[in-house]
Amino acid sequence: MVVRGKMEISSSQKGALVAGGAFLAAGIVLSTLVFPFWNLIREDVYEDVVILTNDDGICYVETVDNIPKTIENCTLKPDDKATIKFGEGLAWATIVTP
Repeated sequence: MVVRGKMEISSSQKGALVAGGAFLAAGIVLSTLVFPFWNLIREDVYEDVVILTNDDGICYVETVDNIPKTIENCTLKPDDKATIKFGEGLAWATIVTP
């Protein structure tokens, strides 16, 4: 019998509600504890380097973090010196003009 003004949800709807709540709680935990937002913001590093090679506009350099960097749209020649900027731990860089 249906009573006016009273609404009940079925067991499948309750299960879906619990699953949705668990999914939301897991998302909140992952976003705040496991993968904090500040990991997306990398510190910029500036370094003076020597161009190793220029392969059709893509230069390659070595940096102190031992991660080879690529620089696109590069017009420098091998053995030229340049100041580059890159994000900590990333494999690409840009040349900084003084």
